[in-house]
Amino acid sequence: MRETPGSPIISPKLQKIAEQARNYPEMMFNNLYHLIDQELLLEAYQRTSKDSAAGVDKVTARDYAEALYENLHDLHDRLKSNRYVAQPVERVWIEKEDGKQRPIGKPCFEDKIVQRAAVMILAVLFEPLFQPFSHGFRKGHSQHQAIRELRERCMKLNINWIVDADVSGYFDTIDHAKLRGFIEKKVKDGGILRLLGKWLKAGVLDRGKMVYPEKGTPQGGVASPMLANIFLHYVLDEWFVQDVQPRLKGRSFLIRFADDFIIGFEHEADARRVLEVLPKRFNRFNLTIHPEKTKLVRFSPPSVKVKTEKENGTFDFLGFTHYWAKSLQGYWIIKRKTIGKRLRRFMKAIYEWCRENLHEPVKEQHKTLCSKLRGYYQYYGIRGNYKMLEVVFEHTESAWRRWLGRRCSKGYVSGEEFSRFYRKVYPLPRPRIIHMNI
Repeated sequence: MRETPGSPIISPKLQKIAEQARNYPEMMFNNLYHLIDQELLLEAYQRTSKDSAAGVDKVTARDYAEALYENLHDLHDRLKSNRYVAQPVERVWIEKEDGKQRPIGKPCFEDKIVQRAAVMILAVLFEPLFQPFSHGFRKGHSQHQAIRELRERCMKLNINWIVDADVSGYFDTIDHAKLRGFIEKKVKDGGILRLLGKWLKAGVLDRGKMVYPEKGTPQGGVASPMLANIFLHYVLDEWFVQDVQPRLKGRSFLIRFADDFIIGFEHEADARRVLEVLPKRFNRFNLTIHPEKTKLVRFSPPSVKVKTEKENGTFDFLGFTHYWAKSLQGYWIIKRKTIGKRLRRFMKAIYEWCRENLHEPVKEQHKTLCSKLRGYYQYYGIRGNYKMLEVVFEHTESAWRRWLGRRCSKGYVSGEEFSRFYRKVYPLPRPRIIHMNI
């Protein structure tokens, strides 16, 4: 297996196609389906997460692995003879912080393998087209890279205005016909297009009832991020670079992670023009820019004579609130802190976990809490956000101490006892900044 810049590690069979796609961006490909052989399916299996719950067929990754090569051989035969049938996606609902529910899809494991194989092919075709400011679900890109680039662009391009946009229910509202049209800009292979149609039409098992959505990408499927990226590449990214930026008077930028994106402008007039035309552009493709959640924010270095709160706004992106503030040296810089509702949601989850697991062995509780805190620091541990990490650490210690006290006959653990024993024997990881260069 070899790796090409900006694309996943690919097999020798895909290497030639990857090179053609990079060297000839306008080329269309019509001989791809045969590339989904047993070797590619095995590679797709190895790249597919084994931790997810089983789908409607109740086959787990462990079950599938018991006769792996026989299963892959049978799957390949069904694909060759066009007998492969995509299974419905089971939909489950989880509670959100605002009391609403969010749907989560559970595809069958075998469907994930086929989707992964198809995504590996689509990636080598479309990656050369994707813009460098598109950071979602791409090798070599991440949320932290997007956050760092956002800060750098604001500082270097003299950005004063931010369009903070929200796409209503993006993954659930992608138009199937328009998606197929975008894919056909590169893919003319009937086999690949049939696979796409099978996934889009497979249906959803929602609370025991089968439904067949006429729009949206397969929930929980590994193909969904790639299909969503292709769709927004043509709807937003390419349009912004080719049609919008040449018409602006000042400097500008776009940063996108999946369906979350921020557009920055040097001049207010440019920002207002784009804010006006953005909903019309998305409506052309049956997408909706949320009118209440989308806003124009004044975002420039505040005057020394005027307080930040009066002159400037803030905006949220990828879990952080972005705002102007003074550095220790006394000059204005862009800082980031954990979004308030994200902070509260994590602390609430920690408190509930401690309550629900108070009878578990202390050693096991400590191991899990350490894992949760390290995971939190790993994402939110960026420069300037240390105070928010301290809040989380202190809350976790407090919640753990409270529920450990319920195990005692006296009903509580004193601060002295907690410091003398638990902090020494079972210390929780202290806050630390992981990403110093962001």
